[in-house]
Amino acid sequence: MSRSYDCADDAKRKDGVADAASCVRRGELVVLPTDTVYGIGTDAFSPSAVASLLNAKGRGRDMPPPVLVGSVRAAQALIDDLGAHGQDLIEEFWPGPLTIVCTATPSLSWDLGDTKGTVAVRMPMDPVALELLKEVGPMAVSSANISGQPAATTAAEAAEQLGDSVAVYLDGGPGSSDATPSTIVDLTYAVPRVLRSGAIPVERLRAVCGTVIGEVKPKPAVAESEQATEEESATADGGDTTAADRAEEPHGGAESERTGKPDGPTSSGNPVE
Repeated sequence: MSRSYDCADDAKRKDGVADAASCVRRGELVVLPTDTVYGIGTDAFSPSAVASLLNAKGRGRDMPPPVLVGSVRAAQALIDDLGAHGQDLIEEFWPGPLTIVCTATPSLSWDLGDTKGTVAVRMPMDPVALELLKEVGPMAVSSANISGQPAATTAAEAAEQLGDSVAVYLDGGPGSSDATPSTIVDLTYAVPRVLRSGAIPVERLRAVCGTVIGEVKPKPAVAESEQATEEESATADGGDTTAADRAEEPHGGAESERTGKPDGPTSSGNPVE
């Protein structure tokens, strides 16, 4: 039976985050607010938990979820190469609605799906989300909806779609009213390119990076079969697949060396949108 917590109440928020953290550690699913739409999340380092997340949404391994972190340090532990502009983008837009796609640290012990060696990472600007992330570490988080359905902007909307597949719902109030997702930028190329337009316009990205390739949208007049071919080609080159939520919306220490998983989340400067 799912449990819901009104995070506007300090006591209920504390209990809710504690309950959600316990569920994440057990590999269960939770719904949490972000600064864009609501997300469904779980332990990024539990393959079975990530598989449950994809199953709850009706998705396959070809659409791996992004990872949310609670600190820049946590993101750096997951990313092998930020490229020439990654640090500047992080400093300008994090925490906030920017997801960056980078080459993942190869030693990480996780299975997010068919990522082709990359990871999509974001640090959200939401106090409830950050509190949970600092408790449990990196979370695989996708938008809280059934694939193909509208993204949830309230906890109630998420519950209508996901029901008891989720153990805990953290109700942080209404999210982005227009359901605008994060902007996704691929940094695995010499020139950054937008995989999905979102809350941060390309003009703001260009103010930081200089040249940025905008999102390539299908031509309106293209035949349906031709459009499908173009989409398959885009997926085949590997950049877009790790940004799994393009239609919607995370080491150190001895433990890391043994398991490839970050140190415990309660340590200072914890690794963890």
